[in-house]
Amino acid sequence: MERHESSPSAPPPQAAESLRSLRQVGGWPVPHAAAAVVRADGTVAGAYGPQDLRFALASVTKPLAAYAVLVAYEEGAVELDEPAGPEGSTVRHLLAHASGLAPDEQRALAAPGTRRVYSNAGFDALGAHVARASGIAFPDYLREAVLEPLGMAATELPEGGSPARGAVSTAADLARFAAELQAPRLLDPRTVAEAMTVQFPGLSGVLPGYGGQKPNDWGLGFEIRDGKSPHWTGAASSPRTFGHFGQSGTFLWVDPEAAAACVALTDRDFGPWAVEAWPPLTDAVLAELRAA
Repeated sequence: MERHESSPSAPPPQAAESLRSLRQVGGWPVPHAAAAVVRADGTVAGAYGPQDLRFALASVTKPLAAYAVLVAYEEGAVELDEPAGPEGSTVRHLLAHASGLAPDEQRALAAPGTRRVYSNAGFDALGAHVARASGIAFPDYLREAVLEPLGMAATELPEGGSPARGAVSTAADLARFAAELQAPRLLDPRTVAEAMTVQFPGLSGVLPGYGGQKPNDWGLGFEIRDGKSPHWTGAASSPRTFGHFGQSGTFLWVDPEAAAACVALTDRDFGPWAVEAWPPLTDAVLAELRAA
């Protein structure tokens, strides 16, 4: 992976401006929280809480893992439409939760491409597939392909950790990743655009914590908001918004129409408090950015 070892680290995000909207995070019923808003040019528009405190990401691990898989694709280690996972499934199916694998078992519940089954097992299968193809353990591949080039020194997927939910990170590091998603340096922008495009359109499925969605749209490792309701982003979020949230009380979204991204990390499990707190924060952030 010489290309990544020789790549310069991303510069640290610039000093944050003040965003009053982020003060809402201080009222959340959580022991600790940190948040940041990142503009499309990579500057941090606002931050709240300890930016260097490490939090368990839970499923916000998936976008990081997906980015590493896409690096493997661009390097020629894997192809998006090569077989991976259960019979008839491909790397693309696994990234888009369309392989049919059960949520937490290497067991098929549906034929590939027929149903959106949100699957941690699918991302574990992806990690194993990239490791076999590259000859590099997936945590090492993620570190060399994504984390080190972006200067995400506090982010880690431990040895043996799940590519679906095993990483830890900080708000400052995820701000670097949010900047990369908006202005890619590690991937061709066309690859990133494909990742944010609906894969296998029209599939129905369950969005964890929010119930059945018809359709339940996903890109390559990133959930796409489209017209979903209810949803963990805001009423003001554009349909093009993409990202992920985690059961550890974490989220990352990017709204291309707002030219901004937001990350929030907590140490309280996702639940009704998050369903109530997250959309108002998103709407307030978007309103403040529009008024700036």
